[in-house]
Amino acid sequence: MKYAFLLLSFLLTGLVLQASPPAGDGKAIFAARCASCHNVHKILTGPALAGVDERRPMNWIISFVHSSQTLVRGGDKTANELFEQFNRVQMPDHPDLTEEKIRSIVEYIKVETKAGAEKPPFARPGKLHPNNKPLSLPEDISYLATYVLLVGLLIVSLVFAVQVKEYERSRKGS
Repeated sequence: MKYAFLLLSFLLTGLVLQASPPAGDGKAIFAARCASCHNVHKILTGPALAGVDERRPMNWIISFVHSSQTLVRGGDKTANELFEQFNRVQMPDHPDLTEEKIRSIVEYIKVETKAGAEKPPFARPGKLHPNNKPLSLPEDISYLATYVLLVGLLIVSLVFAVQVKEYERSRKGS
């Protein structure tokens, strides 16, 4: 019974891994094959790839990765627009990448797209708190004057306290 459960666990794990390509493999392939021209969030030599699975059907992505120029020469409107938009720079063909590997790259792009959407709160503080702005001298001279006055009063009170303490010591000593 124990061995049957273990065998069933391994089989189910294998099926799950086979059904959805791991994003980890996609990351390695993306770093080796795509990252020199593409970024998930920024336009480089090629387009930013965030949301590519929402903009294009998977069959088109696979065909484009295998041979972009075949689609361009075949008159594919989207392929031609991309080719013109990116200064007629040809994307290298990757006929050796299987559909599974291309799908794992797309899965990695999906993961990175979601990770990039969660920006830290300190990335753009002006957008988080648009009413906070730096002090400017003409508008906020009253704040500056109040600050200088308070610091001056603090210094005067400390000097006065020191003088009072010295006076008390001199009276005790005489």
